[in-house]
Amino acid sequence: MKSFKKELWFHTKTRRAFINITPKVQKTIDESGVREGLVLVNPMHITASVFINDDESGLHKDYERFLEKIAPEKPYDQYDHNGFEDNADAHIKRQVMGREVVCAITEGKLDFGPWEQIFYGEFDGKRKKRVLIKIIGE
Repeated sequence: MKSFKKELWFHTKTRRAFINITPKVQKTIDESGVREGLVLVNPMHITASVFINDDESGLHKDYERFLEKIAPEKPYDQYDHNGFEDNADAHIKRQVMGREVVCAITEGKLDFGPWEQIFYGEFDGKRKKRVLIKIIGE
């Protein structure tokens, strides 16, 4: 069994962002040479998420609106966590959107449904963060 690791780095200009990373994940699978196996995609920060859904801008706006309703960024003093930092809302948003995805690799390709794409969700951006891609298989 092969094992392959790669890190992607992101530095968003905004506090929150949704970035389609499917092509980068597929390119990493191509580099790995794995034809049958699994790929783990995991943000290495507790205020970011990786998730699977449709690449549709209206849906992303809906996510933003929904997440702001359940964990609004401001006022900062509504959160006990905020003091030294102002990112309690980002921790909660990450918890809602999930931590990582594990996807099947079949014949060297992501084995997805018709509209599935992998996204990096940033909830406390404006600084450099990384995403781990770990591939195992044959």
